[in-house]
Amino acid sequence: MINGELKVKSPIRWAMVGGGRGSQIGYIHRSAAVRDNSFQLVAGAFDIDPARGRDFGVSLRVDPQRCYPDYQTMFEAEARRPDGIQAVSIATPNGTHYAISKAALEAGLHVICEKPLCFTVAEAEELRALAEEKDRLVCVTYGYAGHQMIRQAKAMIRNGDLGEIRMVNMQFAHGFHSEAVEEANPSTRWRVDPRFAGPSYVLGDLATHPLYLSEVMLPELKISRLMCSRQSFVRSRAPLEDNAYVMMEYEGGVMGTLWASAVNAGSMHGQKVRVIGSKASIEWWDERPNQLLFEVQGKPSQTLERGMDYLYPEALEDDRIGGGHPEGLFESWSNLYYRFALAMEARDRGDRAMAGNLDIPQIGAGVEGVRWVENCLRSADNGAVWIDYE
Repeated sequence: MINGELKVKSPIRWAMVGGGRGSQIGYIHRSAAVRDNSFQLVAGAFDIDPARGRDFGVSLRVDPQRCYPDYQTMFEAEARRPDGIQAVSIATPNGTHYAISKAALEAGLHVICEKPLCFTVAEAEELRALAEEKDRLVCVTYGYAGHQMIRQAKAMIRNGDLGEIRMVNMQFAHGFHSEAVEEANPSTRWRVDPRFAGPSYVLGDLATHPLYLSEVMLPELKISRLMCSRQSFVRSRAPLEDNAYVMMEYEGGVMGTLWASAVNAGSMHGQKVRVIGSKASIEWWDERPNQLLFEVQGKPSQTLERGMDYLYPEALEDDRIGGGHPEGLFESWSNLYYRFALAMEARDRGDRAMAGNLDIPQIGAGVEGVRWVENCLRSADNGAVWIDYE
């Protein structure tokens, strides 16, 4: 990657639903998708207001005739074109993800969806079955998973550098919503409204990010039971939580904790994953994504740096510049998007093995994120009790 060779034979013809003017995440989707010439934005239904969406699409140099008033019209019109879209990214409020993803799959499109994929496991499993039936990919934008030091952590754990794994401590606890900022901020308001956000706030919106990172690092771990407690410290957000604690017991006796919060006053981001073994521990913090803390019992603490030759080979594959130069979230998303494109290209030529082996969050990650939130809510809403994981 550091030499910049193109990995996709031809850019995937691509559209967006949502992500228009004022979107918090629309720009990073577009920047990541086009950075390696892996996707070409040719159409979109960018806004719930058709005129505003068309104006925005034109500003992106999308053909005005392909700036559609809604996703249904877009899918129907593009299906009639010989150069129609092959994939779509969904960057809309949570409550729309299921319907748009289902419609896209039925239209024969690959899907890249914001998390959560949907609100219930039943819906998620329906999407998984439909994706299998249509032979299409569903990818989920767990955007932090493209950081190279996540792959370094996975390799270190796999190769026994930490010894026997005992504990996994996770958190995503920022302070930006420590007051009712949603009263003046529409892009935050929907996140604390059950009609649009679904049955949870920080569990679905924040906690699933470090949870997925832990699944990348420790793919063999399976949750056997958990206990969850959730709170609404800004009372107007009830019944949605703005703070939650989860304890997990994995098969084999490994223990895990996860703290998710939007009211950790003073914290910028506070997303960390710490894996503790019998010999050593590692810790990754998304505010310092180019570093991985490595602490061996009885030895001085080490800070491993992105781009250095002492890292495992898989941690160097996606480097875009030499060590010492900081890479950030846009690079992480770009690493995922070019891999999304490779997987789609492979699936389109019938190479299911390659599409399945690429290290990206696919439909299974989306399903498990929804399943985890459902289990957390079941525990919390029954008095923060231990429950068997279903």
